[in-house]
Amino acid sequence: MQPFVLDARLAEDSVSILKLGLCDLRLAKDSRWPWLILVPQRADISEVFDLTPLDQAMLTFEQVTVGAALKAVTGADKINIAAIGNIVRQLHVHVVARSEDDPNWPKPIWGYGTSVPYDQSAFDAMKTRILEALQ
Repeated sequence: MQPFVLDARLAEDSVSILKLGLCDLRLAKDSRWPWLILVPQRADISEVFDLTPLDQAMLTFEQVTVGAALKAVTGADKINIAAIGNIVRQLHVHVVARSEDDPNWPKPIWGYGTSVPYDQSAFDAMKTRILEALQ
């Protein structure tokens, strides 16, 4: 069996903040939206249906848990959860907080404008708030 290896683009665009039961929970570096990414730590998986039934259940549980925490932290109008993967084929699930006053509401975030990186203190604050909400 092949070991789990994180896709290089996911590694470049986000930072691991917590290892959950199945997923590596990552905070996207783009500060325009509070944006988390769940990456199941399984090798060579590109679709949810490629996971075992138990892993599918765990992924659902982790999506719901992380989505609720993100909503609590941000007060967002909507939490979007999506596993798209057209560019990065490794299975990963985006959990994005959207607000009616965000830069591209109500349109999708993908392909909109240029990423705006967090400054380190803002990144650390968001990370801390998310981790506290998950406790």
